[in-house]
Amino acid sequence: MEDDKQKQFNDLLKRGTFLLHAGKTAEALPLLEEAYKIDPDNADAALNLSGTYILSKRFKEAVPILEKLAEQDPDNAMVWTNLGAAYLGNPVLARHEEQMQAVEAFKQALDVNPAAPHVAYNIGLIYRDRQENEEALRWFRKALQANPRDKDARRLIARLSKENNGMVQKPGKPA
Repeated sequence: MEDDKQKQFNDLLKRGTFLLHAGKTAEALPLLEEAYKIDPDNADAALNLSGTYILSKRFKEAVPILEKLAEQDPDNAMVWTNLGAAYLGNPVLARHEEQMQAVEAFKQALDVNPAAPHVAYNIGLIYRDRQENEEALRWFRKALQANPRDKDARRLIARLSKENNGMVQKPGKPA
């Protein structure tokens, strides 16, 4: 890459990343898109752009960037975490296939980094939404192992455990 293009790329990436971390997603997006156009093989540009797409709820645009990045950098837990979020999209609208793609990507993140933040919790949420409470409980417990101060995981464990105990059929009573 020629010097002017490299300087432009570095400036766009630096400013876009700063804005992204400052919570100014809409302002970061055009800068990161431009940086990515200049150097689509730069992992930082790809990861920041895909994260911006996810935060902007433009999940489908993040997927191809992250799939390419996962091939290039399979040992990066953040790539797999973002790919899981991109596959899942809006959890309320996610279909079975999208949920399972997300679970697989999240599991890859945990294979790379067993303590990857929020990943086990996110898997638990998917299984909770699927009303697969035992599986959800298992993942929320893993989330608590990774972060013993996770109040949300603790709360969901208590709620799901209570629901499961309430659903136990009493002998002699029809279901």
